[in-house]
Amino acid sequence: MSMEERVAADRAAIADKWVDAILGSYPEETRRIWKSGGGFNNPVGETIVGCVDEFIDHLIAWDDADAMAASLDRLIRIRSVQEFSPSQALSFLFMLKKVLREAYFKEMEKAGTLGELLRFEAKIDNMVMMAFDIYSKTREQIFAMRVDEVKRAHRNIIRRANCVSDVTAGKAEE
Repeated sequence: MSMEERVAADRAAIADKWVDAILGSYPEETRRIWKSGGGFNNPVGETIVGCVDEFIDHLIAWDDADAMAASLDRLIRIRSVQEFSPSQALSFLFMLKKVLREAYFKEMEKAGTLGELLRFEAKIDNMVMMAFDIYSKTREQIFAMRVDEVKRAHRNIIRRANCVSDVTAGKAEE
């Protein structure tokens, strides 16, 4: 049985453990809220669960880099605006390696098929590289938005200051 077939067969358990690991990177209260239910009341929790399902599908099929990038982008956008360092923001991908090793390492070691696990982990490594590019681009966009906001605020201050000086100059002429 290939690693892709193993992961497909254990898909629900792998996804649940991976979601738990990702949520473990948040404070207890946040984790509790995001773990409870999905939908409109819990969009971040729903995004995490949905993205994990998509990531597993992408890793099994390994045939659509654009779809994988879109899935990564959704979760990275969330993690890039939170109080995470870059390594913490992208650590969710490495958490999958831990989940897979806990599930399969001993069995595959006994069977002499650890090469299959390592080959599958190379896919995760490729996702990490893609995720780093997406994270960097997202952070650049965030910083550009912040600079634009400062420029807008500065223009508004100058415009108001000019209006005030126009009004006071008009009163001085009277």
